[in-house]
Amino acid sequence: MRVLRIVLVLLVVLLAWLQYRLWFGHGGAAQVQALSEQVAQQKRDNAGLRQRNAEVAAEVEDLKSGEAAVEERARSELGMIKPGETFYRVVEPATAATVMDAPESGEAP
Repeated sequence: MRVLRIVLVLLVVLLAWLQYRLWFGHGGAAQVQALSEQVAQQKRDNAGLRQRNAEVAAEVEDLKSGEAAVEERARSELGMIKPGETFYRVVEPATAATVMDAPESGEAP
């Protein structure tokens, strides 16, 4: 009877130790959950980067294939115009609020 009691106590201690390692030890449930969240975040990041890479690859292919894309980029980013074209700049009139906020020429800012 005494041996049975010792074996039972040892089994309970072993079960408690294994449960502790399962939930709180190295490689336990909390660490598995944290790693799963990191994997999910990395997958989202990778998907965004794949999309960005596809956009850049399409833009590179577009620039290689024709002059229309190069011309559009030169017009929009560099403000270039073709020979014989006339450039017009449209300036919006200042609103009353903008005029009121601006300091007069004699005042210090």
